[in-house]
This record gives sequence, C-alpha cells and structure tokens, in this order.
Amino acid sequence: MTVWTRIGSALLALFAIGAAALAQGTFPAKPVHIFVPYPPGGAVDIVARTLGDELSKRWGQSIVVENRPGAGGVVAEEALAQSAPDGYTLIVVATGHALNSYFYAKLPYDPFKDFTPISLIGSSPNMLLVRADSEFKSVADVIAAARAKPGQLSYGHSGIGTSPNLAGELFKTMAKVDIVAVPYKGGAPVLADLIGGHIPLSINNIPESMGQIQAGAVRVLGVTTAARSPVLPDVPSIGETLPGYDTGVWWGFLAPAGLPDDIKQKLAKDCAEVAQLPGVREKLLKLGATPIGSTPDVFDKLIRDEYAKWGPIIQAAGIKPE
Repeated sequence: MTVWTRIGSALLALFAIGAAALAQGTFPAKPVHIFVPYPPGGAVDIVARTLGDELSKRWGQSIVVENRPGAGGVVAEEALAQSAPDGYTLIVVATGHALNSYFYAKLPYDPFKDFTPISLIGSSPNMLLVRADSEFKSVADVIAAARAKPGQLSYGHSGIGTSPNLAGELFKTMAKVDIVAVPYKGGAPVLADLIGGHIPLSINNIPESMGQIQAGAVRVLGVTTAARSPVLPDVPSIGETLPGYDTGVWWGFLAPAGLPDDIKQKLAKDCAEVAQLPGVREKLLKLGATPIGSTPDVFDKLIRDEYAKWGPIIQAAGIKPE
C-alpha cells in the first residue's frame, strides 16, 4: 500500500466518522412516527399527542401520530417490531404491553426481545365509573348487587390485557363477585356505551374520562390506587371498601429492537425532559396523570416486574390465552 493510498484511506475514515457524528448531532432529520395502539381520544392517544407536540418543537420535525387499534395493542406493536430500528418509528404503550403474552397464545413478536424501552412517561389510577343517573352510589353498592345477582352485571374495558381489564379482574377476584367483562377497542368507545346506557359500569383511565366527569355525564365511584388521586381528592379509593386493592396504569415509549445506543439515549433524554416541562406537567396533571420521564433501564425493569407481578393474578382469575 502506497503512502497516498494510506492517506486516502485515512481521509475516507475521517469523512465516515464526521458523517456519523453529523447524523447523530442532527437526529432526527425527518418526521418521526408514533404509533398509538388505541383509537383517538383515549389516554394513550392523549399522552402521545401531548408529548409529540413538544418533541416536534424540540426537534424541529413533524411528529406523525398514527392510531392503529386492535387486539389489545398487538396490531400496533407488531408493526413497530417490523419497523427499522433507526429512531424514526416509536410507540406509546400502556400496562398491557407487559402482559399480552398471558392473553394471546401466539404473539407475532417477543415483548422483551423485539423492543427497546425508551422512557416511562407517566402513571395514573384507573376509575370505576357509572352513568350520572346510575342507581349505584358507591363501590359497596356494586359489590352488593354483584353478589345478589351473579353474572348479571357487566363492566366495559379498553381491551383484553389492558390496565382497566386487569383492574376489573383484580376487583372481581378480591371482592369474590361474578361481573361480565366486555372488551372494547379503546377507552373512548367504552365511555360512549356507558353514557348511552349499554353497559352499567366501566373502568377507565382518568385522562380519557375527565371531560365526561367534568361535564356531569358520568360519576366516579372509586379510584384503583391505594391512595386517593390528588386530581379527585373527594373520590374514595376502591381500597377503602376493599382493603388491599391497588393497581394503576402507566405509559411509556418503545422503539424497535436493535436501536443504536446513541439514538436510544437521545430519545430517552428528550422524552424525559419533555415530560417534565411545566406546560406538559400541567396538562398531564389536569388529566390525572403524574409525569415521570425515566431512563431506559428503569422502564425496562418496570415492564419485567409487571410481567412477574400479574401472572399469578391472571391465572387465578381463570383468564386463558386466545
């Protein structure tokens, strides 16, 4: 190899390093797509659009939110798993992501190996809701009616394996009642049927329900976390009637597996910082969601811990994979 050949090779290497550095420094250089596994108007959709608006400002790029509902999030997550691991396709998932393997016999992806956790964005209680004119005035009323007429009451939830579904099954197990679970494709359709009188009860997230609560269309009988929500301080927790009852919902960003570490770290940093912006915090808190913004490792641990925690409860409830 001649001296000039060596110099030429060295220059090419420097150019390659410079190009890589430039690419890293300017990411993202084109619009970023965020999948939402549920219909517009639900909690996951609200969280995705709230964060997406601020990330768009920070990055100087458009954020395209795509609602891809179906199968408790499986449809959207399969699409993400098949996307290029370049940071330009993300998803906002909820609690059900960690648990879908308990509800579906054959997932088209591995919930741990096929994704890169980015950041845990926030968390919130779920709520047991009734229509404004419902005969049920308390959690105790629901338990009494369910025990008097097993299998005749029903509750709506946003899909098999979602946090509201799990909250309902935990309620049934702990209260020793038989209430029929009715799955929907997202929280907004559940609320519509509750208000329309098609179902007597629903379990929904605070963010997707606050508008209907404030409008007086629905009433909250109880929140699902052990403590009362600061957003609804006058509403009791279900645990005040059913000691030991405690569950909630969380949301976070995932990317496909194989995401380069530099892009992962940038996404995590930006998502975590945006979650703590005063405007974002105020908006999420008004919706009943507590902003968090975590590191990838913290979010990864949460997903794995949730999987381990809920397995025995799901099995005890007799829920079988489809």
